[in-house]
Amino acid sequence: MRYGFIIPDMADATTNGIIELASEAEAAGWDAIFFWDGDWGYSPWITLAAMAVHTEHIRLGTILHPLAWRRPWLFARETASLDQLSNGRLIVSIGLGAVNEQDFARGRTGFGEPVERSLRAQLLDEGLEVVNRLWSGQAVTFHGQHYQLEDFRMRPTPIQSPRIPIWAVGV
Repeated sequence: MRYGFIIPDMADATTNGIIELASEAEAAGWDAIFFWDGDWGYSPWITLAAMAVHTEHIRLGTILHPLAWRRPWLFARETASLDQLSNGRLIVSIGLGAVNEQDFARGRTGFGEPVERSLRAQLLDEGLEVVNRLWSGQAVTFHGQHYQLEDFRMRPTPIQSPRIPIWAVGV
């Protein structure tokens, strides 16, 4: 069995305090640390990058990344960069994202992103296909319902092979 520790995005914490928690979790023998991917807090990818350079062995990840609300090519670049920086310690947790009642009533998030579950699921599935292809390092041409790429090659690629582990999160 393996054990992970969730480091919340605490409103009163400094990034240094959050990074210290990562170092303490590693020293205590935890297998992984996970950081919250909320819209209003610290960027999870920048925070995890700081954790990566202050730790050596502990695996790193987000609690849940709502890929349907992000551009998959930017997500592929950020995660491949973090996997390189952490020497192959990244875990990617993917899901649809949480939607509050006000957003459902409005029909979109406060940022204008879709809230309909079936649409978010389509964006997630198609986004994961784009990400997996980009992580390969090969030139990608993709014509999906939601995303279009023409002969696009991404650098860097992840260290982990065949790809960064993806954990699907659901409720």
